Amino acid sequence: VQLQASGGGLVQAGGSLRLSCAASGRIFSRCSVGWFLQAPGQEREFVAGINGRGDSTYNSDSVKGRFTISRDNAKNTVFLQMNDLKPEDTAVYYCAVSDNGYLSGIFQSRPDLYHHWGQGTQVTVSS
Repeated sequence: VQLQASGGGLVQAGGSLRLSCAASGRIFSRCSVGWFLQAPGQEREFVAGINGRGDSTYNSDSVKGRFTISRDNAKNTVFLQMNDLKPEDTAVYYCAVSDNGYLSGIFQSRPDLYHHWGQGTQVTVSS
């Protein structure tokens, strides 16, 4: 499967961005998708996940109430709407696809359960 993440950029604190992850090569509705971030010198962190049907999502505590993950299976695309951005959100954001479309809850946060990774998109939040 090929993944293309886009939508990153430079934004001021309090602003919004919408990331997109376009996938090809698999029956997308059978795949769970996760967003992860990695800041310079830091470990990769889970941000948000969604199951194949789109009826189960899970967010990290740091983004609850600010970020929303959604998907459009007809367009093979997953979105991450990021509102009220903070400087600490600055990182490269990666989307990842799991061949298991039934990941739910905390299992969506486990990077070892994802099989395909995109190239990342940079998000920079200025104070």
